[in-house]
Amino acid sequence: MKFKYYFTAFAILVSFSIQSLAQSAKQPVAVIFDTDIGPDYDDVGAITLLHAFADSGECKILATMASNRYTRIAAVLDVFNTYFNRPNTPIGFAGANGVNIGCGQKWDSIITAKYPHDIKTNQQVEDATTLYRKILSKQPDNSVTIITVGFLTNMANLLESKPDKYSNLNGIELVRKKVKRLVAMAGAFPKGSEFNVNRHPAASKITADNFPVPIIFSGVEIGMRLFTGIPLINSQIKNSPVKDVFAISIPLSNEDKNGRKSWDQTAVLIAVRGYEKYFNLESGRMVCNADGSNSWDFNGKGHFFVTGKIEDNKLEDLINHLMMHQPVKR
Repeated sequence: MKFKYYFTAFAILVSFSIQSLAQSAKQPVAVIFDTDIGPDYDDVGAITLLHAFADSGECKILATMASNRYTRIAAVLDVFNTYFNRPNTPIGFAGANGVNIGCGQKWDSIITAKYPHDIKTNQQVEDATTLYRKILSKQPDNSVTIITVGFLTNMANLLESKPDKYSNLNGIELVRKKVKRLVAMAGAFPKGSEFNVNRHPAASKITADNFPVPIIFSGVEIGMRLFTGIPLINSQIKNSPVKDVFAISIPLSNEDKNGRKSWDQTAVLIAVRGYEKYFNLESGRMVCNADGSNSWDFNGKGHFFVTGKIEDNKLEDLINHLMMHQPVKR
């Protein structure tokens, strides 16, 4: 009888721990958004979802961070923040060990020439690690959700950071104190090799091995089934950098004729609205290899990857709807 009681109590505790990863709708989710925006353009859809959720009161954007180092990335982030009427959103720039991969479809030069923004060069914004430490130090304990939809460079640099004028805690201690969870579009599950992880394997391994709070991974196998952007480019929306990016990029590849694969949008959706309506969770731990590939330890703890729950077309409809969000006047 006593065994049955303890087993039931343990089951309730495990269930509660997993359910606690789902976001509460009562308070806006405090978010830091970390992106390599440029090598692909699903990041543009993701930052649009982020601003849509901020406009509906579902999240508060603390900063937008660049995990990439190409010439226009800070300006690109400023274009979107300005377009959505948040021109003062802090922007951080990847450290010297950051990956430098440019914008293959060349839309970065088009939107930075066409749309208003104050930040013209990467040198105008703060180092991402410094900005992370500054922002996290000021937040309530266990309150911040970090979303990464690019390389894990900034995560590794943050974890390895030393005490400074903003906090006497080292990086791991600061993250443990202030961050509630990390939601990452990264990896392939249960095993494989994915761009965000394999472009900077050392940073990916440091993050997977040492991040001291739960990580939810949306793997490459999720977003590759979701095609979005066609309703946006066929819409009557005008003077939108979001629409322009998809209108420029989709015709450039035959594989995008039905829309662009939607990896990064899923991470924002999970981080702000929770996984429960859309996905199931598999618990364990991500294992990163030296070559940037990854596998999954089903006996591990602290990590989760999502698997499908609702029909892909319903997720596509939701993401397409959110990607057509228009700026709200403030």
